[in-house]
Amino acid sequence: MANRGKKYREKKQSYESTRRHSMDEAMEILPRLAFAKFDETVDVAVRLGVDPKRADQMVRGTVVLPHGLGKQVRVAVFAKGEKEREAREAGADFVGGEDLAAKIKDEGWLAFDKAVATPDMMSVVGKIGKILGPRGLMPNPKVGTVTFDLKRTIEELKSGKTEFRVDKVGNVHVAIGKISFDRNKLQDNFLALLDALMRAKPPSSKGTYVRNIALSTTMSPGVKIDPSSVRTSTR
Repeated sequence: MANRGKKYREKKQSYESTRRHSMDEAMEILPRLAFAKFDETVDVAVRLGVDPKRADQMVRGTVVLPHGLGKQVRVAVFAKGEKEREAREAGADFVGGEDLAAKIKDEGWLAFDKAVATPDMMSVVGKIGKILGPRGLMPNPKVGTVTFDLKRTIEELKSGKTEFRVDKVGNVHVAIGKISFDRNKLQDNFLALLDALMRAKPPSSKGTYVRNIALSTTMSPGVKIDPSSVRTSTR
């Protein structure tokens, strides 16, 4: 905490930061910890009992948050012909093919949050994979962003569909909304994420799967949650 600001330190001293709280307690504490002048994002960090170095224990998937993320999601779609028209009618913010890829490659343009591509456009998208990949923007069939079902995919992304993936040390970090959200909405989004993580549990994972959970805002300290206090529909 030596490098933390005064407000952060004060907030961390205002509750039992080392104790695991129930989900209800954490949801009550969190709003009191936000101190920024903007509407802070609420993040969930989950430590899973998996070994990400093993291919059969990689945890990855998507979840549609019931109440969205509290922000406008800009969707870029790589499509051509009839599918280009379908994407525009479904509400895509940017639609194109080689022209869109060239704009990203030559101009460094990345003014979108999610990217979708029809399978026949992946040869074009693959050429800018080194740009999109590190930023988490590369369309991927495993998470449903390489598809011909553009209408459904675009609608889901704009309504709060988000991706999760375990990192190299077994943690999953996902935003679930804004601190201005009603408590019940945050809780619904939180439980939807936990449900999705439980469904993504690898069969080869043994022992305790969900080991630690913490809630925090963009600027606040984290509130630890006792995993046993969380009851999801998959348990």
